[in-house]
Amino acid sequence: MISFLIPVYRSAESLRELHFRIGAVFENFPDGFEIIFIEDCGGDVSWQAIQDLAEQDAHVRGLRLSRNYGQHNALLCGIREARGEIVVTLDDDLQHQPEEIPKLLAKLNDGFDVVYGPPAHQQHGLFRDLASHITKLALEGAIGAANARQVAALRVFRTRLRDAFSDYRSATVNIDVLLTWATTNFSAVPVEHSPRRFGKSGYTSRKLISHAFNMMTGFSTRPLQIASMMGFCFAFFGLLVLVYVLSSWLISGSSVPGFMFLASIITIFSGAQLMALGIIGEYLARMHLRIMERPPYVVFQRTDDESS
Repeated sequence: MISFLIPVYRSAESLRELHFRIGAVFENFPDGFEIIFIEDCGGDVSWQAIQDLAEQDAHVRGLRLSRNYGQHNALLCGIREARGEIVVTLDDDLQHQPEEIPKLLAKLNDGFDVVYGPPAHQQHGLFRDLASHITKLALEGAIGAANARQVAALRVFRTRLRDAFSDYRSATVNIDVLLTWATTNFSAVPVEHSPRRFGKSGYTSRKLISHAFNMMTGFSTRPLQIASMMGFCFAFFGLLVLVYVLSSWLISGSSVPGFMFLASIITIFSGAQLMALGIIGEYLARMHLRIMERPPYVVFQRTDDESS
């Protein structure tokens, strides 16, 4: 069976068409399928739309989170609820075409564990594309794999991979990093990416860059290594400055102009120290949040629960 996981955020207008198109493509799929909508507390009527679809179609299940946790947290919730042997994740805005999913499934059957569906042609603006590129660079640094450039929200992977992160409890979630804990057997198939017809994306350029920074500090020690290297470079620079000052005094008896030179050196070194302290502070904050055991999500309501 295939489990389709769809995080929903203010997308009531697109859900019925998305459901119809998935059903049209997979209605004759021999192993069956289920569609799990995870409503991320967007504040519109999306939950009512999900309840209606669940009443009309036994393939549909709905989960409503207690508050807005974010796309990756919602996906983690859906992955743990999936009943199929294969998981397909896609967005709720119809930019990912259900008709393209069989291409990814065919690639998965070639022996891969995870197959991404990156867009053949991006349908975002210049700044959004640039922020997306920065996010993928950060992901590549976090997982240390070149395949990060092919990462996309349209994914197909084997459900058994979730065993590698079954005990993951941190509030900072990135599904693509978690999948690398289980396998290195990745592939990608470019697919058609439709222009957004409904609503407005919740991923602004600022949020994407913030997400990239959270990935780097939440799943990688690379920033700490950069801070260490930066400290070494500035220490070496300071040694060169000392050699220059002493050489000028010993050879020619001249002195370096005092105030401006000293102010510049202090500014450079103070900035480097503050930056390193900021990076260390981010890691301490991650440790603090993990000690608090803040949950990555809380399910508030289910369509298959009689009390809902």
